[in-house]
Amino acid sequence: MTGTVYQIEVNPQIPERLERLEELAGNLWYSWDRPTQGLFASLSHPLWSATNHNPKAFLKRADQKSLEATAENPVFLGALNRVLSAYDSYHEMPNMAHVHGHPFEDDDLIAYFCAEFGFHESLPIYSGGLGILAGDHCKAASDMGLPFIGVGLLYRQGYFSQTLDADGQQQATYTDSDFDDLPVSPVLDTDGQELRVAVDLPGRTVKAKVWEVRVGHVRLILLDTWLPENTAHDREITHRLYGGDKTTRIEQEILLGVGGTRALGRLGLKPTVWHVNEGHAAFLILERIRHLVGDGMPFAAALEAVAANVVFTTHTPVPAGHDHFSEEMIRHYFADWCHALGMGCETLMALGAEPGKSDFNMTALALRGSRHHNGVSRIHGGVSASICRYLWPQIQPVENPMDYVTNGVHLPTFLAPEWFETFERYLGIGWQERQTEPGNWHGIAEIPDATFWSIRQQLKSKLLKLVRERIRAQHQRNQGSPAHLDRLLKFVDPDNPSILTIGFARRFATYKRAALLFQDPEWLRELICQSDRPVLFLFAGKAHPADQPGQEIIRKIAQMARLPEFEGRILLVEGYDLHLSRSLVAGVDVWLNNPIYPLEASGTSGMKAAMNGALNLSVLDGWWGEGYDDSGEVNNGWAIKPVPAHLDEAQRDAEEARSLYEILQDQVIPTYYRSGPMGYSPQWVAMAKRSIATIAPRFNVTRMVGEYVRKFYAPAARQGRRYAAGQFAVAHDVARWKEKVRAAWPGVRLHRLDSPERRLKFGAALHIEIAVQLNGLSAGDVTVEALFGRPGHNGGIGRVRHYPLQCTGATAAGETLFQLELTPELCGKLEYRIRIFPTHAALIHPFETGLMIWL
Repeated sequence: MTGTVYQIEVNPQIPERLERLEELAGNLWYSWDRPTQGLFASLSHPLWSATNHNPKAFLKRADQKSLEATAENPVFLGALNRVLSAYDSYHEMPNMAHVHGHPFEDDDLIAYFCAEFGFHESLPIYSGGLGILAGDHCKAASDMGLPFIGVGLLYRQGYFSQTLDADGQQQATYTDSDFDDLPVSPVLDTDGQELRVAVDLPGRTVKAKVWEVRVGHVRLILLDTWLPENTAHDREITHRLYGGDKTTRIEQEILLGVGGTRALGRLGLKPTVWHVNEGHAAFLILERIRHLVGDGMPFAAALEAVAANVVFTTHTPVPAGHDHFSEEMIRHYFADWCHALGMGCETLMALGAEPGKSDFNMTALALRGSRHHNGVSRIHGGVSASICRYLWPQIQPVENPMDYVTNGVHLPTFLAPEWFETFERYLGIGWQERQTEPGNWHGIAEIPDATFWSIRQQLKSKLLKLVRERIRAQHQRNQGSPAHLDRLLKFVDPDNPSILTIGFARRFATYKRAALLFQDPEWLRELICQSDRPVLFLFAGKAHPADQPGQEIIRKIAQMARLPEFEGRILLVEGYDLHLSRSLVAGVDVWLNNPIYPLEASGTSGMKAAMNGALNLSVLDGWWGEGYDDSGEVNNGWAIKPVPAHLDEAQRDAEEARSLYEILQDQVIPTYYRSGPMGYSPQWVAMAKRSIATIAPRFNVTRMVGEYVRKFYAPAARQGRRYAAGQFAVAHDVARWKEKVRAAWPGVRLHRLDSPERRLKFGAALHIEIAVQLNGLSAGDVTVEALFGRPGHNGGIGRVRHYPLQCTGATAAGETLFQLELTPELCGKLEYRIRIFPTHAALIHPFETGLMIWL
């Protein structure tokens, strides 16, 4: 047909009895409240699926007559009233209702900045783990009643949709979102007009529209530059998540950090804690400094005042993964900023400097502009301390200010609904409020094995049904034959989900080694092709469109899956998204993860699988380095021990693949198929129960956010107030003191005056005298201390006790004298060392200056 095509969408009128459905559709509380999701799905399952489980889009396309009939349906109205009662009770919860000890003041507010947020497939502004974690962080903040607001960008195109051709070649498709379909609404100013913020870029001013998302109690503020008053180039700034070139990237990050800070100001909000979640948002530090310097504060004092209440979380386990921009680019974008502050660009460049490199490092900026820093697991905290040690050059990484908070997951979002009734029966009413208490989970052992196994089989059946649908659509689009489809799906039987099913689903980055399983195809064939003990491997995930090595891994998996011996036993499922992810972590028997140690910062998918009763088989990296527990009668999973660091890449992969095959052959497969009289393996069920009981209380996001509150948020709020009091008197004092110390430190020297004793009788005193050339500093500016302990490994000291030396006067040479009289409390061999470092009562971390001298 010819002629112009005009489109129109006719939206139904929501009956009065159903009006509050629109309120439910406008709050992402639905993303973790399963009864709310079920309410919408019950209206029309096909439409619910077609709208990608998006309540707002669903209501815009619902059938008018169906809605009117539903408004007279007492069963639906009863379900609606129950959901609304739960919704209202949740939102009537007082602030900080679930925050231990109420550590905040009434005016405290935590502002959480992140480049992506992954709450639900209905709001596609995320790409992967960072976004999902940010979404879970906000959900937990809401559950706990924290004073909390998120800040991000509203992208027209979130991460791409993925299809795979017959050869495993990834095809990336980007689709513009219709903001009318998203659970977002424009923020209005006091005049009722849509709120805009302005951000200066070279030669022009960019306007951004401010949107709001409701996430339970929490607000999320998002910025969008797709406005008619902006140029075509500037509209594209927020067009695509992680899209474009370096220019787009720096403009997105300026908009996030600078524009986000200004948006909060326009809303009249004054955060007392600023959380920079990964380096993308670090430019907020510069914006806050600009504001204080504009009010007459010296730059150094402004930096101290800003840093006092900034929390920075790094998620990157390798130096190359940190965002960086050329000096030329920084000068281009921030020349006016430097001019307004009356300083040279060299001062700005120093904030992002990394030794031996000319680029401006966003992680370095975030670290220098914050006083509270963390990695996202115990192992990653140590890795990050080592990577970032150049910021504290005289401090050993183990003592520098880098801390860690191990990630967690939002249990109501990722625990399959099939578990809730059983958990309530055996863990007790209110078990979710007690989820961080290990004792809360002892009841898992009381669940009858048959009940537990039945739920696990139900979840696997649902997964296999979804996999059949995805593989069928994938096969038909690639014009495969029906006969071949039958071969591919011969082990994917939702009606008989007895096959051992192992899942691997995540971003296809090379360090994650998705293809490690295929290191020895003959051994693999022997493992998974036994007729009486078959194994099904499910692979899913995306590679960034620019990541050719990652896409090559996808092609390799597809190639292996086409081999006759692996056909139907290894399936590569396209279109990895949150919906498929939830099904996979709930339905597989084993969750496989084999990254290169120590490059897995944390990982969270294995946590989600574990709390659903799956068993982890993973390299001891990231969170699994803390989660694996073999101390009980049964283990809570299986661990691949990393090989020694001196082995080359080929040796490492060969050795760790061998460990993987041996664990599969000797433990995983025999244990699963060691059936008892009831048709399942009692040992497997015991391990699965222990997996839930040991992992759920430790690796949930409520514990994680509670740890942020205790270790970072409450101290940051407290320090921010302290530094700002009396017209920022402490910030001025600390800045002046640091300047004095840094100037004097190269001339500080210390030497010992007494002769070190080699032996003492128990009860005798050890006398230590140290003379220090302070080079203009006072004795109160430094701490001199002795560290005592048993001889440790690698030339270190074991468990250490710290004994400060006291200033007792001066030597004849004009040096300052420090002395210690100590009676050792232990017999045997002891070691001690002596050091000096700058000390000020207002320092947030004792070693934040990065200065220390060992005798």
